[in-house]
Amino acid sequence: MAILKIRTDEDPILRKTSRPVEEINLRTKILVKDMIDTLHKADGVGLAAVQVGVLRRIIVVETEPNETIVMINPEIIETAGEQDGAEGCLSVPGRRGAVKRPNYVKVKALGLDGKMHEYEGTELFARCVCHETDHLNGILYTDKAWKMLDDEEEQ
Repeated sequence: MAILKIRTDEDPILRKTSRPVEEINLRTKILVKDMIDTLHKADGVGLAAVQVGVLRRIIVVETEPNETIVMINPEIIETAGEQDGAEGCLSVPGRRGAVKRPNYVKVKALGLDGKMHEYEGTELFARCVCHETDHLNGILYTDKAWKMLDDEEEQ
């Protein structure tokens, strides 16, 4: 499939709210496959459709090797706890910031099969789902970072 261009933080599309997916069709499936290929090529853990210039509520998450989760119209239904750590973004290359996120998240979303699924997880999974869901709402992690980090800084 295709490797898509990842939009960077100066692109105004990243500040727009993505629209729900009304129908899971061939076009949707091709977009998702291309997003997964793009995520792998960029060596990332999550990617939202808006990051490749498509204003649809789709995210792909791969916090465990070879376990890609596709979420269409994701909705966070529960969070708990807190984690504070370094976060980066494929759309904000070369920068990282300290961001507080929930340590646990439960999310419901449609899968490519058109069925509703629930996912839950902690730590990196929770951070990634919250980060990518923010993208769907036009929010970048830099909006939430309480401190931008230098290369030498650990968080």
